[in-house]
Amino acid sequence: MTVIPVALRAIAAAGLVVDAYIHLKLAHRYDPISSSVVSQGTLFRIEAGAAILAAVLVVLWRRRAGDAFAWLTAAAGLAAILFYRYANPGAIGPLPNMYEPLWYADKVWALIGQGAAVAALTPLIIRPRRSRAKAPAAG
Repeated sequence: MTVIPVALRAIAAAGLVVDAYIHLKLAHRYDPISSSVVSQGTLFRIEAGAAILAAVLVVLWRRRAGDAFAWLTAAAGLAAILFYRYANPGAIGPLPNMYEPLWYADKVWALIGQGAAVAALTPLIIRPRRSRAKAPAAG
């Protein structure tokens, strides 16, 4: 493995760990925001769990499928932060109204972590597949 993929994996994992830490840190504050199905605090815990799993996959498994899962986790979190910062859609299906039209340090750090993970994982996902040398046929 060359230095660049190792560095990209380190950046992605660090971003995902920041994302997980922030969401776990804030989850209890968002428990009161809920629908009849789920609270925003529970959604934060789910995001944190997915980010932790994604970081582990990026560091230990190092496969395109794991990288894609990690990319989707970070991209979905990033999209949610931006969407609910700038749009007030109200409750959507089982999701509570998560509109929050302000920035604060923890939200910015989660955004940076998710953005770094997306940026670092994109080249790992779109890189060409390595061809494996095939053994000559016996015969």
